[in-house]
Amino acid sequence: MTVVGRVVAVWRYPVKSMAAERLDDVEVSWHGLAGDRRWAFVRDGQARSGFPWLTIRERPDMARYRPRFAEPARPNASLTLVRTPSGGELDAADPALAAELGPGVRVIKQDRGVFDTMPLSLLTTQAVAGLGRMAGAAALAAERFRPNLLVEATSGPGFPEDTWVGRVLRVGSLRMRVDQRDQRCVMVTIDPVTLARNPAILRAIARERDARLGVYGSTVAPGRVAVGDPVELEP
Repeated sequence: MTVVGRVVAVWRYPVKSMAAERLDDVEVSWHGLAGDRRWAFVRDGQARSGFPWLTIRERPDMARYRPRFAEPARPNASLTLVRTPSGGELDAADPALAAELGPGVRVIKQDRGVFDTMPLSLLTTQAVAGLGRMAGAAALAAERFRPNLLVEATSGPGFPEDTWVGRVLRVGSLRMRVDQRDQRCVMVTIDPVTLARNPAILRAIARERDARLGVYGSTVAPGRVAVGDPVELEP
Protein backbone atom coordinates (compact mmCIF):
# COMPACT_ATOMS: atom_id res chain seq x y z
CA MET A 1 0.00 0.00 0.00
CA THR A 2 1.27 3.45 -0.91
CA VAL A 3 -0.10 6.58 0.79
CA VAL A 4 -0.95 9.06 -1.97
CA GLY A 5 -2.92 11.65 -0.02
CA ARG A 6 -5.44 12.42 2.71
CA VAL A 7 -9.10 13.40 2.72
CA VAL A 8 -9.58 17.12 3.42
CA ALA A 9 -13.33 17.41 2.71
CA VAL A 10 -16.38 15.18 2.20
CA TRP A 11 -19.58 16.37 0.52
CA ARG A 12 -22.89 14.77 -0.35
CA TYR A 13 -25.80 16.19 -2.31
CA PRO A 14 -29.16 14.96 -0.96
CA VAL A 15 -30.94 16.66 -3.88
CA LYS A 16 -29.25 16.64 -7.27
CA SER A 17 -27.92 20.11 -8.19
CA MET A 18 -28.88 21.73 -4.89
CA ALA A 19 -26.37 22.85 -2.26
CA ALA A 20 -23.86 20.39 -0.85
CA GLU A 21 -23.91 19.05 2.69
CA ARG A 22 -20.40 19.09 4.16
CA LEU A 23 -19.69 16.08 6.40
CA ASP A 24 -17.06 15.01 8.90
CA ASP A 25 -17.60 11.35 8.06
CA VAL A 26 -20.01 9.18 6.09
CA GLU A 27 -20.84 5.57 5.33
CA VAL A 28 -20.29 4.60 1.68
CA SER A 29 -22.31 1.72 0.23
CA TRP A 30 -22.40 0.04 -3.19
CA HIS A 31 -24.48 3.02 -4.36
CA GLY A 32 -22.24 5.83 -3.13
CA LEU A 33 -22.40 7.99 -0.03
CA ALA A 34 -25.41 7.30 2.18
CA GLY A 35 -28.15 9.68 1.04
CA ASP A 36 -26.24 11.11 -1.92
CA ARG A 37 -28.39 12.41 -4.81
CA ARG A 38 -31.44 10.45 -3.74
CA TRP A 39 -33.79 13.17 -5.03
CA ALA A 40 -33.83 14.97 -8.39
CA PHE A 41 -36.13 17.34 -10.23
CA VAL A 42 -37.26 16.62 -13.78
CA ARG A 43 -37.91 19.41 -16.30
CA ASP A 44 -41.30 19.73 -17.90
CA GLY A 45 -41.51 17.75 -21.14
CA GLN A 46 -38.00 16.26 -20.75
CA ALA A 47 -38.81 12.99 -18.98
CA ARG A 48 -37.89 10.92 -22.05
CA SER A 49 -34.77 12.88 -22.98
CA GLY A 50 -31.24 11.70 -22.32
CA PHE A 51 -30.80 14.33 -19.61
CA PRO A 52 -34.17 15.26 -18.08
CA TRP A 53 -32.85 16.80 -14.87
CA LEU A 54 -33.35 20.38 -13.74
CA THR A 55 -29.89 21.56 -12.69
CA ILE A 56 -27.80 24.61 -11.91
CA ARG A 57 -27.27 25.00 -15.66
CA GLU A 58 -30.91 25.97 -16.11
CA ARG A 59 -31.46 27.50 -12.66
CA PRO A 60 -28.24 28.69 -10.99
CA ASP A 61 -30.19 29.64 -7.86
CA MET A 62 -30.70 25.92 -7.13
CA ALA A 63 -27.30 26.22 -5.43
CA ARG A 64 -29.05 28.33 -2.76
CA TYR A 65 -31.56 25.61 -1.87
CA ARG A 66 -30.10 23.72 1.10
CA PRO A 67 -31.27 20.13 1.71
CA ARG A 68 -30.80 18.27 4.98
CA PHE A 69 -31.96 15.01 6.50
CA ALA A 70 -34.35 15.19 9.45
CA GLU A 71 -32.55 12.13 10.85
CA PRO A 72 -28.91 12.41 9.75
CA ALA A 73 -28.06 8.93 11.05
CA ARG A 74 -30.69 7.41 8.72
CA PRO A 75 -30.37 9.40 5.47
CA ASN A 76 -31.88 6.74 3.21
CA ALA A 77 -35.01 6.44 5.36
CA SER A 78 -35.20 9.98 6.70
CA LEU A 79 -37.42 12.86 5.67
CA THR A 80 -35.45 15.22 3.39
CA LEU A 81 -36.06 18.88 4.14
CA VAL A 82 -35.03 21.75 1.86
CA ARG A 83 -34.44 25.30 3.09
CA THR A 84 -35.36 27.70 0.29
CA PRO A 85 -33.59 30.99 -0.48
CA SER A 86 -36.51 32.84 1.14
CA GLY A 87 -35.87 31.03 4.45
CA GLY A 88 -38.79 28.60 4.36
CA GLU A 89 -38.37 24.86 4.71
CA LEU A 90 -40.22 22.26 2.64
CA ASP A 91 -40.22 18.50 2.33
CA ALA A 92 -38.35 17.55 -0.85
CA ALA A 93 -41.50 15.71 -1.98
CA ASP A 94 -43.81 18.68 -1.37
CA PRO A 95 -45.40 19.75 -4.69
CA ALA A 96 -44.93 23.36 -3.55
CA LEU A 97 -41.16 22.96 -3.89
CA ALA A 98 -41.42 21.63 -7.45
CA ALA A 99 -43.83 24.45 -8.32
CA GLU A 100 -41.37 27.00 -6.96
CA LEU A 101 -38.69 25.63 -9.30
CA GLY A 102 -40.79 26.05 -12.43
CA PRO A 103 -43.99 25.16 -14.29
CA GLY A 104 -44.37 21.43 -14.86
CA VAL A 105 -41.29 20.52 -12.80
CA ARG A 106 -41.68 17.31 -10.80
CA VAL A 107 -39.54 15.43 -8.30
CA ILE A 108 -38.41 11.81 -8.28
CA LYS A 109 -36.67 9.69 -5.64
CA GLN A 110 -34.17 6.98 -6.49
CA ASP A 111 -32.82 4.91 -3.59
CA ARG A 112 -29.72 4.04 -5.62
CA GLY A 113 -29.07 7.70 -6.39
CA VAL A 114 -29.46 9.82 -9.52
CA PHE A 115 -25.94 9.92 -10.94
CA ASP A 116 -24.88 11.23 -14.33
CA THR A 117 -22.11 8.65 -14.68
CA MET A 118 -20.88 6.90 -11.52
CA PRO A 119 -21.69 7.05 -7.79
CA LEU A 120 -18.37 8.40 -6.48
CA SER A 121 -16.39 11.46 -7.52
CA LEU A 122 -12.95 12.53 -6.32
CA LEU A 123 -10.88 15.64 -6.90
CA THR A 124 -7.48 16.73 -5.59
CA THR A 125 -6.57 20.14 -4.24
CA GLN A 126 -3.68 20.11 -6.71
CA ALA A 127 -6.10 19.80 -9.65
CA VAL A 128 -8.17 22.76 -8.43
CA ALA A 129 -5.05 24.89 -8.02
CA GLY A 130 -3.66 23.80 -11.39
CA LEU A 131 -6.88 24.65 -13.20
CA GLY A 132 -7.01 28.02 -11.46
CA ARG A 133 -3.60 28.87 -12.88
CA MET A 134 -4.63 27.75 -16.36
CA ALA A 135 -7.85 29.78 -16.27
CA GLY A 136 -6.34 32.83 -14.60
CA ALA A 137 -8.62 32.33 -11.58
CA ALA A 138 -6.37 31.23 -8.75
CA ALA A 139 -9.03 31.37 -6.01
CA LEU A 140 -11.30 28.62 -7.36
CA ALA A 141 -13.36 26.76 -4.76
CA ALA A 142 -13.48 22.98 -5.00
CA GLU A 143 -17.26 23.11 -4.38
CA ARG A 144 -17.69 24.48 -7.90
CA PHE A 145 -16.87 20.97 -9.20
CA ARG A 146 -19.24 19.11 -6.82
CA PRO A 147 -16.96 16.22 -5.77
CA ASN A 148 -17.77 13.75 -3.02
CA LEU A 149 -14.17 13.52 -1.84
CA LEU A 150 -11.55 16.25 -1.90
CA VAL A 151 -8.05 14.86 -1.44
CA GLU A 152 -4.77 16.61 -0.77
CA ALA A 153 -2.26 14.45 -2.64
CA THR A 154 1.26 13.79 -1.39
CA SER A 155 2.72 14.57 -4.83
CA GLY A 156 3.58 18.04 -6.04
CA PRO A 157 1.64 20.25 -8.47
CA GLY A 158 -0.30 18.63 -11.26
CA PHE A 159 -3.31 16.36 -11.60
CA PRO A 160 -2.33 13.26 -9.60
CA GLU A 161 -5.77 11.63 -9.72
CA ASP A 162 -5.28 11.00 -13.45
CA THR A 163 -2.59 8.44 -12.57
CA TRP A 164 -5.01 6.54 -10.30
CA VAL A 165 -7.44 5.58 -13.10
CA GLY A 166 -7.72 1.79 -13.27
CA ARG A 167 -6.41 1.38 -9.73
CA VAL A 168 -8.06 0.76 -6.36
CA LEU A 169 -7.82 3.28 -3.51
CA ARG A 170 -8.35 2.54 0.15
CA VAL A 171 -9.96 5.58 1.78
CA GLY A 172 -10.70 4.98 5.45
CA SER A 173 -12.37 1.55 5.39
CA LEU A 174 -13.76 2.12 1.87
CA ARG A 175 -12.17 0.47 -1.15
CA MET A 176 -12.86 2.52 -4.26
CA ARG A 177 -11.95 1.73 -7.85
CA VAL A 178 -11.03 4.78 -9.92
CA ASP A 179 -12.82 4.08 -13.19
CA GLN A 180 -12.45 7.13 -15.42
CA ARG A 181 -11.70 10.84 -15.67
CA ASP A 182 -14.64 13.17 -15.13
CA GLN A 183 -15.86 14.91 -18.28
CA ARG A 184 -17.01 18.44 -17.43
CA CYS A 185 -19.88 20.60 -18.65
CA VAL A 186 -21.09 24.19 -18.34
CA MET A 187 -22.04 23.69 -14.66
CA VAL A 188 -18.42 24.35 -13.64
CA THR A 189 -18.65 27.88 -15.01
CA ILE A 190 -21.10 28.85 -12.21
CA ASP A 191 -19.77 30.04 -8.87
CA PRO A 192 -21.86 28.22 -6.20
CA VAL A 193 -21.76 31.25 -3.88
CA THR A 194 -22.18 34.29 -6.14
CA LEU A 195 -23.88 32.40 -9.03
CA ALA A 196 -21.71 34.42 -11.43
CA ARG A 197 -20.65 32.64 -14.63
CA ASN A 198 -17.04 32.44 -15.78
CA PRO A 199 -16.79 30.69 -19.18
CA ALA A 200 -12.98 30.76 -18.94
CA ILE A 201 -13.14 27.86 -16.46
CA LEU A 202 -14.70 25.44 -18.94
CA ARG A 203 -12.58 26.77 -21.81
CA ALA A 204 -9.41 26.01 -19.83
CA ILE A 205 -10.59 22.48 -19.03
CA ALA A 206 -11.45 21.88 -22.68
CA ARG A 207 -8.21 23.37 -23.99
CA GLU A 208 -5.73 21.97 -21.48
CA ARG A 209 -7.44 18.89 -20.06
CA ASP A 210 -9.48 17.34 -22.89
CA ALA A 211 -12.60 18.64 -21.07
CA ARG A 212 -11.83 16.43 -18.04
CA LEU A 213 -11.07 17.25 -14.41
CA GLY A 214 -11.16 14.91 -11.43
CA VAL A 215 -12.21 11.26 -11.53
CA TYR A 216 -15.25 9.03 -11.15
CA GLY A 217 -15.22 5.78 -9.23
CA SER A 218 -17.24 2.89 -7.87
CA THR A 219 -17.29 0.90 -4.66
CA VAL A 220 -15.20 -2.28 -4.43
CA ALA A 221 -15.91 -2.76 -0.71
CA PRO A 222 -18.25 -0.52 1.33
CA GLY A 223 -16.82 1.35 4.29
CA ARG A 224 -16.65 4.56 6.26
CA VAL A 225 -14.75 7.65 5.16
CA ALA A 226 -13.78 10.58 7.39
CA VAL A 227 -11.96 13.85 6.96
CA GLY A 228 -8.30 13.23 7.75
CA ASP A 229 -8.30 9.62 6.51
CA PRO A 230 -5.25 8.59 4.51
CA VAL A 231 -5.76 7.70 0.86
CA GLU A 232 -3.77 4.61 -0.07
CA LEU A 233 -3.11 3.14 -3.50
CA GLU A 234 -3.35 -0.65 -3.58
CA PRO A 235 -0.64 -2.64 -5.40
